[in-house]
Amino acid sequence: MKFYPVQVALHHALKAKKSVPWETSWTCFQWRRFTPAQRGYSTDVSSSSNKPYYVTTPIFYVNAAPHVGHLYSMVLTDILKRWQVLLGKHAILCTGTDEHGMKIQRAANEAGMDVRSFCDKNYKAFDMLARKADVIPDRFIRTTDSDHKAAVEYCWLMLKERGYIYTSQHEGWYAVSDETFYPQSAVHLVLDPPTGRKMMASIETGKEVEWTSETNYHFRLSAFKDRLLFFYAQNPEFIVPSARYNDIKRAVSSGLQDLSVSRPVERLSWGIRVPGDDSQTIYVWLDALINYLTTARYPFQEPGQESRYGWPADCHVVGKDIVRFHCIYWPAFLMALDLPLPHQVLTHAHWTLGHEKMSKSTGNVVNPFFALDRFGVDTMRYYLAYDGGLQDDADYGNEHIIERYSKGLKNGLGNLASRIVRGKGWDVRRAVAKATSGPLKISGHYNMLHLARISRLPEQVSKHMERLDIGAALKTIMSMIFTTNQYMQNCAPWDLVVVNPFRTSNSTKSQEDEDKLDTIIYLCAESLRVCGILLQPYMPGKMEKLLDMLGVQPDARKFENTLHNNRDYGTSNLGLGRGIEGVLFPPLRSDN
Repeated sequence: MKFYPVQVALHHALKAKKSVPWETSWTCFQWRRFTPAQRGYSTDVSSSSNKPYYVTTPIFYVNAAPHVGHLYSMVLTDILKRWQVLLGKHAILCTGTDEHGMKIQRAANEAGMDVRSFCDKNYKAFDMLARKADVIPDRFIRTTDSDHKAAVEYCWLMLKERGYIYTSQHEGWYAVSDETFYPQSAVHLVLDPPTGRKMMASIETGKEVEWTSETNYHFRLSAFKDRLLFFYAQNPEFIVPSARYNDIKRAVSSGLQDLSVSRPVERLSWGIRVPGDDSQTIYVWLDALINYLTTARYPFQEPGQESRYGWPADCHVVGKDIVRFHCIYWPAFLMALDLPLPHQVLTHAHWTLGHEKMSKSTGNVVNPFFALDRFGVDTMRYYLAYDGGLQDDADYGNEHIIERYSKGLKNGLGNLASRIVRGKGWDVRRAVAKATSGPLKISGHYNMLHLARISRLPEQVSKHMERLDIGAALKTIMSMIFTTNQYMQNCAPWDLVVVNPFRTSNSTKSQEDEDKLDTIIYLCAESLRVCGILLQPYMPGKMEKLLDMLGVQPDARKFENTLHNNRDYGTSNLGLGRGIEGVLFPPLRSDN
């Protein structure tokens, strides 16, 4: 095995570095060695003043087409990014594809294609899905990218130099679908329903496993048990929701085995070769996890500026099936590299169909492109965020989407918007101007109660978002919409309007009635304005239209604008149309 100096790897890594959309310039990196004693295993960095918020999706295998679970991960991640932008912060979102490993190699062979050509073709569907769902990544990374290869090689050499990688004989059950080894205690004999064939499968995932005996490289994962447990104790909000945090703590407390981190090239040829040993291919999960560092421009070329491109990540969004990799293996790798750990990992549950697990083999899957085309981008983003589960699986159904659209969007938010901005008999601009000219002029217990609800809403939503409870934040906003509709129904402003068939506009019986009317309309419009701003991360397209309908200027649509009155809205920037023309949420083309 030939010697492969770390300095050589660094040279290749820097040559391979790509420019990224948020980068302006960079200077050469003065390499220096870190030792574990130089930095604690915290999620903090000393030079974080210029650090952007950095959020990631998992990277997706290209062996099959995207499904609704991929869309769910993307939407959650995009909402978190847009929320930070709403707060006035710079934010970076990374998504992409995992293109190495045994399952990709086999899928390409089954398709009769060269593996690289197979990946070049299939990654495009995931890129297209993100953009179709209004998820615009700052970097769409592919593990076949040259800068990622350089980063993986550099990480390998650093781990090896520090003594965390060694050679050993390995025997165990390997699941190609999961790309991981399982011990004997984690597998059992099952009957494959589609074929009736007996097979060994993972107890955790149900995927088939095969017995493997080979010589490869191992990572000293067992050495990190105490350090991981200490880190979990110091960072109890590292894993969301808390039930999975407790599961991970129990798993690590029960003991860790060293991890196989390479495969013989005669078994796995498609991947990044071990530096200095062309007979071995680097384990796909070690390769894949490093993508988060690659996007942050690792190896860091500016000492003291490691956080400039986002590291450490503020949040990794992952499905519950890959929690072990992100919450045990990944922190251990980073500790071994002496790098800061991510702040949080948001783990979400899965989607079922007919209350059964989605499976390509049984055809029990949902095509996300069809769903986006049928129901619309913002409708699907709303539905996934509203009904999607973090702790428990959610059941997908067209009838559920239609119900959410009808109740929450068409008859809830859309109805309120139409009532206010298209109502005949009141003037939104007059109501806003009158209420906000000087100290806010609102009286009456019922009105003051509704004003208090509006005032509390931003903080309530913010607290949910701080806890990464995206669904709870959305439901809190929608509760305000439902409450405002009820408020308007109870106040019945139309009863204060006198219809005059001989004039283009209506009037009220008295100045007192006009003041009452304007108070009601202002409070409803203000509810819409605040909710519209807060809903932008969820439904960016529709909320842009709503705020235009209300006449809210583009520079008055940040979170801070929900905390004080806006005196300058009420005149629509759009033609409001008649009938369903111009309606925010028109009837669906099909309600079946």
